[in-house]
Amino acid sequence: MNGLLKFSKRIDDLNTIVGKATMWLILATTLISAGNALVRKIFNTSSNGLLEIQWYLFAAVFLLGAGYGFLKNSHVRIDFVSGRLSKRARNWIDVFGIVLVLFPFCAIIISLGWPFFMQAFVSGETSQNAGGLIRWPAYILIPIGFALLLLQGISELIKRIAFLTGNGPDVLDSEESMSDDAKRIAELEAQTAKDLAGAK
Repeated sequence: MNGLLKFSKRIDDLNTIVGKATMWLILATTLISAGNALVRKIFNTSSNGLLEIQWYLFAAVFLLGAGYGFLKNSHVRIDFVSGRLSKRARNWIDVFGIVLVLFPFCAIIISLGWPFFMQAFVSGETSQNAGGLIRWPAYILIPIGFALLLLQGISELIKRIAFLTGNGPDVLDSEESMSDDAKRIAELEAQTAKDLAGAK
């Protein structure tokens, strides 16, 4: 289990590096968008290439950042329900969700996305818009993004099994892994308890 946990840590580190790098793409997209808007307003001209690079960068943010989102527990979770379950129940639900839903879904998207990318790469497919970009850099984001998400799924599965077998902490119970909604609920509960104690 120690070897698997070390492997899990390496995956976490990889997705952390990729996830933090994609944050800079948001800034790049914003600057390109603002620059394009200014050029269009001032000089009454625009570029389809600049518009398309914004789409590519947005795609990179969402696809390459998916694994990091899973690591940070920022994916959709019904906190109202999961917050009332036992720690073991929450971890078992994640185990089944990862194995039965996440892994097959990622495998299907990767297997469909790779030929899609290869076809565009070999043919040199470009946008139909005047001054548009080649398409394969956007298409390759699909298999890469879902491969990173699949890897993070493996890491999360290892951590869940480690907890269930008594070989690791409950990562779902750590503040870092709490979703924003769960953190707000915890803050409200703490504030309510403090207010009640002060009223007494």
